[in-house]
Amino acid sequence: MRSCRTPEFTTSDPDGGWSDGGYYVHNNMWNAGEAGPETLRACAYDNWYVESTQPDSTSVKTYPNVHKDINNQNGKPVNDYSVIKSTFAGRGPGTGVYDVAYDLWLNGVGDGKGVSELMVWTENNKQVPSGDKLSTYTAGGATYDVWADDEGYVAFVSRSAQYSGSVDLKAMIGWAIAKGLIPANPTINQIGYGIEFCSTGGGKARFTLSDFSVTMS
Repeated sequence: MRSCRTPEFTTSDPDGGWSDGGYYVHNNMWNAGEAGPETLRACAYDNWYVESTQPDSTSVKTYPNVHKDINNQNGKPVNDYSVIKSTFAGRGPGTGVYDVAYDLWLNGVGDGKGVSELMVWTENNKQVPSGDKLSTYTAGGATYDVWADDEGYVAFVSRSAQYSGSVDLKAMIGWAIAKGLIPANPTINQIGYGIEFCSTGGGKARFTLSDFSVTMS
């Protein structure tokens, strides 16, 4: 695994971030009111780590991530693309409560009417998605439990930890559309990958990312 020894960028700012290579690395302590300290150090968009200390409760505190914005977050219709794939390599600390996950925003970014959020959890440590478990999905040798709520949230949760690999995001979006979980031909506005920290088990914990790419054509 690659390691980031001489960071180009360091931040402990809850909203600190860095643009590199067409991607944005974001500390994203979005629940700062509940969150403990977190520092992100980046050598490149696909080579960075965070050290985070989060209290022992089940709410999500932070989502440090790298993401690609499509059309300045205004998005483009999914059907405009024949390929939407991504590679990843990321590993959580193995302690506390967290998920390592893709976060895709469709028909907008963030909370808002008509916005859908599709997640792909590649590693899970004692975290539970929103909504109910509805189905299973198998692709690329991995099986996912699929959770959804009635507010546009869908999560593909891998049954076994994947510390590196690739995912066919276009196929997952298409499957969710076919199941009626998200609207037909949504715009795809942002594709991110990182870790949702709920708790770090009482001490400092590290998440390391050593590969990320998005291919859209």
